[in-house]
Amino acid sequence: MTHDRLFVDVRPPADVLDVLAALPRPAEPGVRWVPPHQWHVTLRFLGRAELGEVLDALRGVPLPPATAVLGPVVSRLGRSVVVVPVAGLDELALVVREATAGLGEPPDPRGFTGHLTLARLKDRAACGVAGSPVSASFAVGEVELVSSTVRDSGAAHEVLARFPVG
Repeated sequence: MTHDRLFVDVRPPADVLDVLAALPRPAEPGVRWVPPHQWHVTLRFLGRAELGEVLDALRGVPLPPATAVLGPVVSRLGRSVVVVPVAGLDELALVVREATAGLGEPPDPRGFTGHLTLARLKDRAACGVAGSPVSASFAVGEVELVSSTVRDSGAAHEVLARFPVG
């Protein structure tokens, strides 16, 4: 079965989600906040790919232990995305990228930039949360294979498989 928007991610545990949820999220023109249940760090966006091929590529691959470190401040990634930087996942992202080479869309040629998206901005909107301090970390226990469906109300995510780390 082919899916149009597959990605591999790491999802923070509840205590880290609580830290992120404590950040201010004011209603601001042109700012679309990502709902907390969708907060994740994408290790590899595959886009359109055959589910069976991706599952086969990730099964049995030894995923290295990793500790995700969030912060130190909320920042912008480009002009239209507000993020929390996430360090410590480079090796894990590389293993996922190598395991899925040739599947889906080609990986971003710029490489992996660890981040968790908090908001998307329309027309270069301002976002007051940028610059807010944030500090959290967690040991990664698993990566997820997720299918995303874009709807008028926003994206809907479905976890299709989980793979243990370490």
